[in-house]
Amino acid sequence: MSDRSQGAGRLLTGVAWVVLLLGLWLWGHGATDLNLSSPTTGDAAAVGRPSDVDLPAARRPVEGAEPRRVDIPALRVQAPVVARGLDGSGAIDPPPYARAGVVGWYGDGVKPGERGTSLFVGHVDTESRPAVFYHLSEAEPGDTVRVTRADGSVAEFTVDDVRVFSRADFDPAKAYGPHSSERAELRLITCGGSFDKATGTYSANVIVSAYLSDVYRSGVDSAPQKAS
Repeated sequence: MSDRSQGAGRLLTGVAWVVLLLGLWLWGHGATDLNLSSPTTGDAAAVGRPSDVDLPAARRPVEGAEPRRVDIPALRVQAPVVARGLDGSGAIDPPPYARAGVVGWYGDGVKPGERGTSLFVGHVDTESRPAVFYHLSEAEPGDTVRVTRADGSVAEFTVDDVRVFSRADFDPAKAYGPHSSERAELRLITCGGSFDKATGTYSANVIVSAYLSDVYRSGVDSAPQKAS
């Protein structure tokens, strides 16, 4: 794996969560196929996409189970997951800044592993330090995301797309629509772009897309670690 840059986020006073336009109709079990695999320009910019990655085949969806933990070895993420709802503006309510090392899962949506798109959110930083998704923009296609579930299984996802969507021109269909309506997919979301001190917000969202590629029992059929 190529070297990962350090310090990708920003440690600025008054960091505020960028409002995520939901488009909840897209987050059910996926009625729309969207091909987001090729690079685009403008509001949806490709990030760090190698051209020679051989991705594994998608595994068929399984019965859903609530997530308990997420591990992304390439990004050094090892974090508990908690269910979250919507805030007053209709955005996913992330964990509080006091728990900046925790990932929020949209609990009224798709459970990881079942058909559809499961949504995970996390802060990029706080007023004084990096947060759980500080390195999310460094994700690359082929990276592994492991979600430990309440039934004791691990749903393993493979990253196939990394995008930065500007807040001004945010399109929920492009951001959250399924790459394939027959797959179990995952979205990892955090703030990105530039920081506006006046409004206390970032200008964009980083959205990492992944698809289910394996399921195994934790501690029984352990998956091999990806070489760094």
